[in-house]
Amino acid sequence: MAGPRILEHMVDAVLYFQSDEGSRYRVIRAFKNRFGAVNELGVFAMTGHGLKEVRNPSAIFLSGHSEAAPGSVITVIREGTRPLLLELQALVDESHLANPRRVTIGLDHSRLSMLLAVLHRHGGVSLGDQDVFANVVGGMRITETGSDLPLILAILSSFRNRVLPAKTVVFGEVGLSGEVRPVYNGEERLKEAASLGFSRAIIARANQPRRPIEGMSIAVVDDLDEAITAAF
Repeated sequence: MAGPRILEHMVDAVLYFQSDEGSRYRVIRAFKNRFGAVNELGVFAMTGHGLKEVRNPSAIFLSGHSEAAPGSVITVIREGTRPLLLELQALVDESHLANPRRVTIGLDHSRLSMLLAVLHRHGGVSLGDQDVFANVVGGMRITETGSDLPLILAILSSFRNRVLPAKTVVFGEVGLSGEVRPVYNGEERLKEAASLGFSRAIIARANQPRRPIEGMSIAVVDDLDEAITAAF
């Protein structure tokens, strides 16, 4: 009944090593068919003496981050119980094709098309004659909706050739009516960003922490228009 995956159904869990070609880092994910969550993520570095644990993956993924680059936005995602800071990059360029290209690496292609429609309808920005490329730096893959707002701002940053303020993190889900929705564990994400030196955040109003976070200025927004104003 298990078909070609009969061996996977006989064991407790299956571990997958994932990495980009040429990268010294390995991401370990677990999948299982029995009860219980396995949404934890392990990050290891391949050395001459074998795999070594990376205790602060956020610092690794942001190590090559350039603060003055248009089209670059830092976001905070959750992998299991661990907040993780990642850099989203977008490139918007004039298209010479009848159907402009929409290319994603590490992101959902269908969601990109939806967010571009939201940006047109509720942000007043049309990219119908532009190629749009989106990438998650470091070879990670983002599946949660908290990447919606940073992806839109990265696209807009590249299109306008304007950079976001330095040391800014962004997260939030964007609905079809242009509203910015909260994500779970928002306060923990903000604390992780603050611990790595980020001093400004753009988040949904419902994610506003109950107590101020030392060293961090937080801009809370209700919709896409307010988020664009706060960012630029």
